Amino acid sequence: QVRLVESGGGLVQPGGSLRLSCAASGSISSFNAMGWYRQTPGKQRELVAGISSSTFYADSVKGRFTISRDNTGSTVYLQMNSLKPEDTAVYYCSLGYTLIRPRYWGQGTQVTVSS
Repeated sequence: QVRLVESGGGLVQPGGSLRLSCAASGSISSFNAMGWYRQTPGKQRELVAGISSSTFYADSVKGRFTISRDNTGSTVYLQMNSLKPEDTAVYYCSLGYTLIRPRYWGQGTQVTVSS
């Protein structure tokens, strides 16, 4: 059984920073792609950053967000700097063979950027 547990969301002022973490456990060795998606009410879930053999960033977060993975490959981080109100969303960790078709999702963590 695969489990993804996220942490690190919260309320931050515009221009601030947050760091999200996602710890994967279980039978994960065959899955190489881990990513962070986000979703706001009424919109589709969108991939904002991912890491597999290379890294991916959505245009809207390039230069502000950084994705990284620990040496074991089981924990992925999303460092979010210069946050904007439009970054407000529920952020979901993903795991799969590819970034665009995840097999597993975390429970989601709320990020709110507001003054």
